[in-house]
Amino acid sequence: MACYALVHLVLAYLAVRVAFGGGGQPDQKGALQEVGSTAFGQVLLWVLAAGLVAFGLWQFLMAATGYTWTSGGKRTRKRFGAAARGIVVLALGGTAFRLAAGDGGGGSSDQAQQEFTAKLLQLPAGPALVVAAAAIVLGVAVAAGVKGVKRSFLEDLDPTGLPGKTRRWVGWLGSTGYLAKAVVFAVTAFLLGYAGFRADAKQAGGLDASLKTLAAQPFGTVLLTVVAFGLAAFGGYCLAAAWAHRR
Repeated sequence: MACYALVHLVLAYLAVRVAFGGGGQPDQKGALQEVGSTAFGQVLLWVLAAGLVAFGLWQFLMAATGYTWTSGGKRTRKRFGAAARGIVVLALGGTAFRLAAGDGGGGSSDQAQQEFTAKLLQLPAGPALVVAAAAIVLGVAVAAGVKGVKRSFLEDLDPTGLPGKTRRWVGWLGSTGYLAKAVVFAVTAFLLGYAGFRADAKQAGGLDASLKTLAAQPFGTVLLTVVAFGLAAFGGYCLAAAWAHRR
């Protein structure tokens, strides 16, 4: 989870750089490339890759046997969420390993999203399937927003595991982080839905395109800076959760 936090902190830095016209690839792969851009970073990238794989495997264990402090539908939702997170994080860990080994790590999030969209469009009722996928991503955005507002993530933490002075910050960091992620997911859903309605895979985009879309709006610099601040806050929350998450 600490490695997952580092990815978000670097991602926040890249988003700020894009907000002020610095360019770059503000997605998970771009964050990993930024980490590995120095000799020490290459060593750190191997550590980061191993940590992300470990975190992904832990999410699968949580999906199978975790969240025993909840019950019923809430436990089921949390376990499904952990499984989905495990898939995403293991893929990210695989990208980190490929980058550390020097083989490029695959394409950007935009390229991956466009390839996924193109495959869906080739199926019968392809545009409708793409719009349905966009609705699912929008559902994820809404869930992240609700989680941020209700602070339901706090029930997964053991507050006694945190130093006293940091406890009051954890809720604020988590809320800010989840709301920022909700904004990014919502923009991704919009781009995907637009690609479905236009039957044009090139209109889709991942995290990279979502953040750059925010930057292109009126007051985009301010908007993207606020979202970047939220991503950094989520990284801070993950560091606290690494210390105090229930097991």
